[in-house]
Amino acid sequence: MNNKDTLGFLNIDASLYKTRISNKFKNRKPYQPADPRIILSFIPGTVLGIMIKKGQDVKKGDDLMILDAMKMQNKLKCNMNGKVKTIAVKKGDKVSKGTVLLELE
Repeated sequence: MNNKDTLGFLNIDASLYKTRISNKFKNRKPYQPADPRIILSFIPGTVLGIMIKKGQDVKKGDDLMILDAMKMQNKLKCNMNGKVKTIAVKKGDKVSKGTVLLELE
């Protein structure tokens, strides 16, 4: 056993397991669920079109923008009812995976 590792308990699906816990694991960033109000790009690509404006009310299922990726045009749909707070990209921008595209209120 490494001197930096200590024994501890790991809770997986309501079952406790006694195992070695490393310092890296102990000091990790705690899990936080994704904020549904922030729309991220799911794949690298180019913004072909933006169908909404800042301050516009949107409903679940509305088209927000078109992202061209690997020669396919993907329509990004709204995942909840809300109001457009900010649009972080403009038409023609190249984005990588995980880039913030827009934020809802």
